[in-house]
Amino acid sequence: MVYWLVSLHLHNKRRDAIWELLQERTSASMLCTNFKLDIPELRIGTLDSLMALSDELSKTSNMVEGVIAKVRRQINESGGAKALATLTVEGASTDVYVQRFKWDEAKFPTRRLLKETVDKMAELVSRVEDDLKVKVSEYNNLKSQLSQVTRKAQGSLAVRDISTVVKPQHVIDTEHLATLFVVVSKFSLKEWEDGYAKMANFVVPKSSALVAEDNDYALVTVVLFKRVIDDFKAAARSKGYQVREYNPPAEGLELSQAQTEQLKRDVEQRKLALEQWCKTAYGEIFSCYMHILVVRLFVESILRYGLPPTFQAAVVRPQDKAENKLRAELEATFGGGKTHYWKDDGSSLGAGLVSDTELHPYVSLTVNTDIMAGYA
Repeated sequence: MVYWLVSLHLHNKRRDAIWELLQERTSASMLCTNFKLDIPELRIGTLDSLMALSDELSKTSNMVEGVIAKVRRQINESGGAKALATLTVEGASTDVYVQRFKWDEAKFPTRRLLKETVDKMAELVSRVEDDLKVKVSEYNNLKSQLSQVTRKAQGSLAVRDISTVVKPQHVIDTEHLATLFVVVSKFSLKEWEDGYAKMANFVVPKSSALVAEDNDYALVTVVLFKRVIDDFKAAARSKGYQVREYNPPAEGLELSQAQTEQLKRDVEQRKLALEQWCKTAYGEIFSCYMHILVVRLFVESILRYGLPPTFQAAVVRPQDKAENKLRAELEATFGGGKTHYWKDDGSSLGAGLVSDTELHPYVSLTVNTDIMAGYA
């Protein structure tokens, strides 16, 4: 859902008068729904520090947007739209949190310098991003292990573990003789039968037997003298046959299957744990994000309107397809005859949570609470 965080210049009017005017001109006309945004008395510092902080806030908010997108994308991959719909921030849905935002004084004391507050928020988000990388890497490694095991157990004869189909009676292993297991295309079986005994010296005639087959391949045996194994393998490669290594299962097939099932359970448990961690992390970083946006709105309003702070802040939720008409109404009502407009020049270029590059005679930031795309 899309929201605008706006600050409207008082122009020597009372805050409640500006709020009532906003409601009358926009909400009453069914252009939007408005929510008051209370900004505490933040430590302003010098004008130079505010200008420097303005640049830093733009970069920081873009960074946080990227982390939010990564976390949401991971939640979507794990649990889909249903999981995304259950996301909360401080016990409320994301939209309710934005609409009823309250500054967290305990976490971000207003007596602290604004730059220190922003740095603290950025540090918290960076820590979450680092933890996310580690947890996703661990989960992907476990999934890769399961994929390899499943591929060996259930894939074609060209890739699966042949110990699951080879029986003791298929193996001849003496001082001089050995059994090789060869994967042959089913279309080449006749060619194999006619020619395998001629592929090297000292191949035992009529020693080939069919062990198993699938839709595309057949696994066959050949018995030969051990001293010509390398020659036979080279000849097999030249004809497109694949000689597979056979290693008897040390612990037995039943244990292998039990280990695979345990690995499946481990992957599922790790997936659920990662999803739950991401949901908790999302609440933490979105809270930081909203605080950063409020600081940004405050700083830009001071730079735009001057001191002391003389503006009414609000959260505006535009109605669908009413954005252009709403912008025009806000400009006509709160432009105050100004010709120099404030510009949000966020470098996200429309891809992130804050993505408003238009000019307005008031300070405006655009927030899309559903964004995931646009970040690598």
